[in-house]
Amino acid sequence: MKKFFAVALTAVVALGLAGCTSQPSEPQNETEQQTQGESADGATTLKIGASPAPHVDILKAAIPVLEQQGIILDIVEFNDYILPNKALDEGELDANFFQHKPYLDTFNTDYKMDLVSLGAVHYEPMGIFAGKTADLASLPDGAVIGVPNDPTNEARALLLLEANGVLKLKEDAGIAATKLDITENPKNFVIQEMDAAQLALSLDSLDIAVINGNFALSGGLELADALAVETEDSLAATTYANIIAARKEDENNEALKKLVEALQSDDVKTFINDTFAGAVKPSAAQ
Repeated sequence: MKKFFAVALTAVVALGLAGCTSQPSEPQNETEQQTQGESADGATTLKIGASPAPHVDILKAAIPVLEQQGIILDIVEFNDYILPNKALDEGELDANFFQHKPYLDTFNTDYKMDLVSLGAVHYEPMGIFAGKTADLASLPDGAVIGVPNDPTNEARALLLLEANGVLKLKEDAGIAATKLDITENPKNFVIQEMDAAQLALSLDSLDIAVINGNFALSGGLELADALAVETEDSLAATTYANIIAARKEDENNEALKKLVEALQSDDVKTFINDTFAGAVKPSAAQ
């Protein structure tokens, strides 16, 4: 996952109208600060914290599904991975949508919170892209393979390389794999750890690189051109699916259940598939 600066922006989404403010949110009055509640016409408002695309876009796509059930979304946009969980824990939000469960589990431990996952919505697949070498079968001895240098995405990259026969890892390495867990590398490939955002820009100096979908797009690449892509049933795709998180006491909240159902609906799945050119895919881990 990307790390963002601790800046929160507010975007209020009413039924049929969606808009994001471009300035930091101003202090709100007491009524505006309330989370889940019922309006005079009987509609239920849910305040949901989310990071920018694709999360805010996916929430907006769920509005037509939710409006039929009397639910209005008030979306608070965050460019940060700390504040949305703190705001949720403190009751300023009803739920948030920006993280995968391993991150949530670590956050709960580090900050002594008890937030839970209500369900998975999507994942952002990694792909193997050609650099100096056009296909995996043509990789020469000593080929340089670029992978992200953060632990989460390096493990995903190594698992994808293993799934495509480039190398082999220890059987129990799993989502904690590092290049030290490589057990078979007969062609002496060099695993070059790099900042994830730089991989797409460095393909000219690499034989191949394993790149996150969002960084591939920002680097002018398309997942359709990748030599291989994480499948929806892969360990990484199911483990790192992005989730809706809520407080433990709201685990069975009916309005939040409807939100998750809407985000997992066929309409929203179609929106995801049609909008993000494969860089975002509906999760099979629901």
